[in-house]
Amino acid sequence: MGKEKKLIRQNSARAWVLAARPKTLTGAAVPVMIGLSMAFVESGGTVRAVPALLCFLFAFVMQIDANFVNDYFDFRRGNDGEDRLGPLRACTQGWISPSAMRGALLLTTGVACLIGLPLVFYGGWPMVAVGAFCVIFCFLYTTHLSYVGMGDLLVLLFFGVVPVTMTCFLALPEGAQRVSPECLLASLACGLVIDTLLVVNNYRDIDNDRRAGKRTLIVLIGSRGGRLLYLLLGLTACLLGAFFLLNGHGLATLLPILGYLPLHFKAYSELCRIGKGRALNSVLGMTARNILVYGTLVSLGLLLDAVPHFF
Repeated sequence: MGKEKKLIRQNSARAWVLAARPKTLTGAAVPVMIGLSMAFVESGGTVRAVPALLCFLFAFVMQIDANFVNDYFDFRRGNDGEDRLGPLRACTQGWISPSAMRGALLLTTGVACLIGLPLVFYGGWPMVAVGAFCVIFCFLYTTHLSYVGMGDLLVLLFFGVVPVTMTCFLALPEGAQRVSPECLLASLACGLVIDTLLVVNNYRDIDNDRRAGKRTLIVLIGSRGGRLLYLLLGLTACLLGAFFLLNGHGLATLLPILGYLPLHFKAYSELCRIGKGRALNSVLGMTARNILVYGTLVSLGLLLDAVPHFF
């Protein structure tokens, strides 16, 4: 780790790429992808391209913004010391200076707001409130709410319900905009799947979080409860797909069960086998891949289920 730190020049392009954590962008893309697929199906194949693109861009920039906020404020709290088990953090390693990171997180917040503002033309002034909540809770998550066991709820809301339903709503043609029960269920399932990533992260860091007074959900329910929670999140998400089946979306139900669930079971078995320590980062990588697989299969299933209705 020391050699890696010396090889990276402070505030260089490579340092900023590492600070942005590009691997986390799958968590931003999947909800928008599912929401757009829902809009395509519900509109009969007609979606508005501009708001769809803006939703993708907003999600990507907000994810990077959240990473910068997390990096900076955890550094300020001293939570990323030498005993850190997860991927190295930019401020702690000296790759990014604290003053540069402050400026970057303010810049990314501003850029996200500028990207989201035109969505008012497609969804009305309530979109301002939605965007404001995204920004506010982006900061509150790291600074306060993740310390009192609310991180998982925020993931469910801001990586599930909000991006999936709002993307679908905004991409639908004018006059046909709505949030259907199917879309709401899809958003809940998406949030549950993405929360598996937070669960692995907090499961790995349970001892460090206890020492730091960070009362994550995993700290509250313990390691055994954390393993069970990880398993149930993926299972519950696939069970929600049964409602898709009842509404003529058989492939959107079956593809995740056949393609995602075995991968989820494999990651769960690795979680149980490894148990603790830095080696759990491999499960983190598996989980990130599984999220992308889930989102791709649900979206593909929705689109394929819709094909017969177009002829």
